[in-house]
Amino acid sequence: MALETWLIKVKKTISNSLDTARSSIPNSKASKHKSNVGVLSFEIAGLMSKLLHLWNSLSDKSIIRLRDESTSLEGVCKIVSNDESFLLGLACAEMAENVRLVAKSISRISKRCHDSNLQCFDRWFDEFANSGHDSHGWVLSSKDMEAKNKKMDKYVTITATLYKEMEELSTTENSLRKSFQCKEYESSIKEQKIIDLQQKLFWQRQEVKYLKERSLWNRSFDMVVSMLVRSIFTILGRIKLVFRIGHGYPPSLPRSLSASATVHPTENPNTCNFVSGPLKSSKPEEKKDLAVRFFESNSKLLKPPPSTLGAAALALHYANLIIIMEKMIKSPQLVGVDARDDLYSMLPSSIRSSLRARLKGVGFSASDPVLAGEWRTALGRILGWLSPMAHKMIKWQNERNFEQQNLLPKTNVLLLQTLFFANKEKTEAAITELLVGLNYIWRFEREMTAKALFECTNFNGLLNLQSSS
Repeated sequence: MALETWLIKVKKTISNSLDTARSSIPNSKASKHKSNVGVLSFEIAGLMSKLLHLWNSLSDKSIIRLRDESTSLEGVCKIVSNDESFLLGLACAEMAENVRLVAKSISRISKRCHDSNLQCFDRWFDEFANSGHDSHGWVLSSKDMEAKNKKMDKYVTITATLYKEMEELSTTENSLRKSFQCKEYESSIKEQKIIDLQQKLFWQRQEVKYLKERSLWNRSFDMVVSMLVRSIFTILGRIKLVFRIGHGYPPSLPRSLSASATVHPTENPNTCNFVSGPLKSSKPEEKKDLAVRFFESNSKLLKPPPSTLGAAALALHYANLIIIMEKMIKSPQLVGVDARDDLYSMLPSSIRSSLRARLKGVGFSASDPVLAGEWRTALGRILGWLSPMAHKMIKWQNERNFEQQNLLPKTNVLLLQTLFFANKEKTEAAITELLVGLNYIWRFEREMTAKALFECTNFNGLLNLQSSS
């Protein structure tokens, strides 16, 4: 009996030990979902940086600047459009497209979350974009959004510092590895160098460890994705508010946006109608319009018409061409024959033919200083509105280069301010005018230089004759 009791106790003890061991082994699936973001922190910091920029570009100040300045720029009115409603539609479509691209990245990362709602982010976001329903109350108030932005900005800064420190750490590790293999130095010098590098490496590793704790590196996917999701929902809500989505594009933006500065969800959390600002509750007959897929309709607006430089894939080429001409016009005396020939080789056939037609019958002489002055004034006027569009085209393109996607501040350059939607025929006419004017002032500068050299040579010859006699 005593033996039986003892065996029962042993069995219970072994059973309890096995249960404890099983409970201590983490569930691989849960572990996967609850793991920290690690090296993906740099991509996530880049996404946060973009969201911060998008939110700032939708501030009252930025929207008023868009309405009062960007859509009324001389160059935009001359070669893009002078229709404010169309231009505001382009601005809205580009902002919506930027939101769509960020949402695509968030959707990919959200699959690693433990929260099932976050895992289905793409579904809820499409629903919100197309119908305005915010099923989970992810749209934040202005006050909460500002607090969230401060937190994200802090994470972006620390994560950027971590990236820099990790690069420096990698450089130090490589230097130490090379020092062990190096045979150039004396043993004492080599030993001291290795000691210095090891010390440096120790402190750098400590710094990296500290920054990982404070940055996004050691945060869970659920935590960071939740921040991204709430931010992008609020930004899309702000776009709908500012541009009156669901009521058609306004002929002009409201003169005072102070009422729409705060994005408030209504008492009903399942809809995205706002208490204040331009966007108001939809009437039943407007529901059908709201059912049109939001991002698809905006993407269609961004497709350049056939008559534009964007459709002809010439916007970037013409931007570079204009910038080169701008430099030549500023200093025509420094332009050599080879540089002029290189410029001509950059011209497409359409501009070459129009340039030949303009220069037909023009005399070889370019010695009139008055005419040269008039050309300089005319060229200055053209460059005054054309050059900013060319520079913005380059800037817009550079910001979208793969190498510069992450952790860089963005400017508020919109496609409508560039040459992308510029009318091809009108732009080529302006470029041709610049080339005709450049041709004259270039020849004028060369003739004046040749004349000065000739007079100088004659003067020196006269002095030599006088001295010899």
